[in-house]
Amino acid sequence: MNTKQLIEEAVSLPVEERAIVVDSLLRSLNQPESEIDKQWANEAKRRLSELRSGHIEATPGNDVFSKVWDRFEK
Repeated sequence: MNTKQLIEEAVSLPVEERAIVVDSLLRSLNQPESEIDKQWANEAKRRLSELRSGHIEATPGNDVFSKVWDRFEK
């Protein structure tokens, strides 16, 4: 399989699987070693778990950015 075929196959994956592929590739370029990186990874996993379990609800990005712009426009 050549690079073009690999990319085409990766792009055809569901979005969650593509995110895993991207994360894996980025980690191979810049492997996290520090304690802070580990803490951020744990925090991200915790937040994803809360979201998937229904303990928290996601806020649409447009709503978040709208609130940010409102704060700066005042």
